[in-house]
Amino acid sequence: MVRREYTKADIEELRAHPKAKIPVAKITKLSKRSEGSLGQKALKLGISLGHRR
Repeated sequence: MVRREYTKADIEELRAHPKAKIPVAKITKLSKRSEGSLGQKALKLGISLGHRR
């Protein structure tokens, strides 16, 4: 496993996904990061991922 730092572009992209209501599984494939990694970063940024209905 290789750790990669989040760039400003990565963070901007992550902030755009909740507005578009893209599922987490799709975000993981697009960003090539794990669900846990995305979840932790979203938590630190104060945004929500995964829209349960």
